[in-house]
Amino acid sequence: MENLKLYFKNAFLRVIIILAAAVIQLGFYLFIFDWFYDQMIWLELATRIISVLVILYIIKNSKHLSNDLFWLILIIIFPIAGTIIYLFLGADLVLSKTFRNIKKKTEEAREFYVQDPKVMKELCELDPFRKGQFRYISDSQGFPFYRNSDFDYYKFGEDGYPVMLEELRKAEKFIFLEYFIIQEGTMWNGILEILEEKAKEGVDVRVLYDDIGSFFLLPPTYAKKLRAKGIKCEPFNRLNPYLNIIVNHRDHRKIMVIDGKVAFSGGVNLADEYINITSPYGRWKDNIIRIKGDAVYSYTLMFLTHWNAINKTDEDYTQYKVVARKRKRDGYIAPYGETPLDDEICAQNIYMNILNQATDYCYIYTPYLIIDTDMINALILTAQRGVDVRLFTPGIPDKKIVYIVTQSYYRQLIKGGVKIFQYTPGFVHAKVFLSDDVVATVGTVNLDYRSLYLHFENGTYLYGSEKIMDIKADFEEALQESHEVTYDESRFNIFKELFSAILRLIAPML
Repeated sequence: MENLKLYFKNAFLRVIIILAAAVIQLGFYLFIFDWFYDQMIWLELATRIISVLVILYIIKNSKHLSNDLFWLILIIIFPIAGTIIYLFLGADLVLSKTFRNIKKKTEEAREFYVQDPKVMKELCELDPFRKGQFRYISDSQGFPFYRNSDFDYYKFGEDGYPVMLEELRKAEKFIFLEYFIIQEGTMWNGILEILEEKAKEGVDVRVLYDDIGSFFLLPPTYAKKLRAKGIKCEPFNRLNPYLNIIVNHRDHRKIMVIDGKVAFSGGVNLADEYINITSPYGRWKDNIIRIKGDAVYSYTLMFLTHWNAINKTDEDYTQYKVVARKRKRDGYIAPYGETPLDDEICAQNIYMNILNQATDYCYIYTPYLIIDTDMINALILTAQRGVDVRLFTPGIPDKKIVYIVTQSYYRQLIKGGVKIFQYTPGFVHAKVFLSDDVVATVGTVNLDYRSLYLHFENGTYLYGSEKIMDIKADFEEALQESHEVTYDESRFNIFKELFSAILRLIAPML
């Protein structure tokens, strides 16, 4: 009930801002017409100049104009109201303390991400064709590739959950959890029971959850409840309707690190629908990936960066680094993060590079499809090069409006040679790219504006491992339960076409 009140307070403030902007715009014109009719042309010119300056600012600083098209049109039509709404709801001209700290801590953490030059040299010599991708992830984005590591891929949440519990029970030093959604129920309660036990044993247990992601699922005092159990806990970017009405940038990451020896990620949040205990949208198609070895350290650093931005606890991150035992040489792993606080679109660039370098096939899981022209063109061009491009999307939607937007892209993509498969049994929540039996990335990044531009995300880039074939087997199994959408089936009637066009315009806000 408290969360509901807070939500309505926040929603009410947003409505007030929009209405106030509209009233100011209307009042401006009425006042000018009544009292300064002779000067109207100059004042109108001044407002237009201001709106043009704001538009130029947006264009200059935009990561991609498709993302900001809504704001450009709004400001052109309503220069005063549009500018006010943009400054309050669309821009981050004054970053919150949390965001300033994250930016600072991310920069400070760069010294701990160290690429072994021997590993990079070996990798580039092994596959010169993908050398650019390797260099982009490691040199440009600062996320090292690791050799002495391995992974296990679980094609459903319920397959990976027991493994999570097993690894948690082994914890001796620390447990770090960072998740978008935590909800009380069988899944979370099973984890929480172990966390309480480990906290009593003296294990350093820390939990970071997104305040909006868990807004309707946890009481506002839940962090205090966990602290009372000896578990360190912080909500990410806590919603404050009086001081922080901008809630676009959320922590959508899924990270679990145990003793620096093992990490879990993937699409699965900590709630019962993710392991199919509840089924509001049919069968939930998701995944969990377990990473072992040296690569775990990158996930440790990602967690510590966010944690210390909120609750400064650690000075030296190397105390959490573990020298892993020598493992079978089976591929390379590079965990990576995405942040909206820099000028890069790391996750999208990694996706685009996988598409551009594919020679045989590229299979993709995504729950949402809200993409810009660059991604549309990359998908189509890859298909037109003779590559088998397959997109797997939900058969049962969780958000009907977003589902209409997703389906609005089908016709253009199918015409361009991309194959679309809807997962008949339920909802696809996995976020996976797989190509040519040699490359894959498993993580939290959807093919939509929020994941690609607005949220904090993470992924695990995999190269050259025999276990990549486990991911391929998952796609092949899903194919047997999916319906291929035909070109004729992708047709919208005139009203749905118009509605979807409007939705696409406001897609960055969905």
